[in-house]
Amino acid sequence: MNDLIYEAVVTTVSPTGTPHVAPMGVRYVQGDVVLMPFKPSTTLDNIVATGHAVLNLLTDVRVLAGCVTGRKQWPVLPAEQVPGVRLRSALRHVELQLVGQQPDAERPVLRLRPVHDATHAPFIGMNRAQAAVLEGAVLVSRLRFLPSDKIDSEMQYLQIAIDKTAGPDEREAWGWLQQAIAQHRQGRAA
Repeated sequence: MNDLIYEAVVTTVSPTGTPHVAPMGVRYVQGDVVLMPFKPSTTLDNIVATGHAVLNLLTDVRVLAGCVTGRKQWPVLPAEQVPGVRLRSALRHVELQLVGQQPDAERPVLRLRPVHDATHAPFIGMNRAQAAVLEGAVLVSRLRFLPSDKIDSEMQYLQIAIDKTAGPDEREAWGWLQQAIAQHRQGRAA
């Protein structure tokens, strides 16, 4: 059976206060949030160093697509009860404290406990284009591992949802993903 994983954006800060924004799959276990970042990882380093993170729940898929295409600067606001920041575009954010970690050579397991939870805007649902951008962002994050024909066939299928349901934000994010694929291929060909 597969783990139930939710896509979110985790914000952390370095010990000197530099913000870092990263999309990440999260698991919920007995009220805690479990993260399994790959090594090396700025998110991992920041959480271990500071003991805190902020989970951002949002529908602005530009953040997800932006992070995997090198656009990691997003408007943030200070967290309320932990040292850190939250995304301004978050519909909801959950401030987290590290309560346990399991070492692993590739993917350490971090268990974080919610210490503050705030809702900033209602969740009105997701459209198919948002889901397509999310899936496209996952593909782009794996360009080094996946064969070109798989990427092409998946992106072609996801394009249907973009064509039928995307608004300006989703179209912008989709363009970033397409550009990243083209740049990756140009770099490989060189």
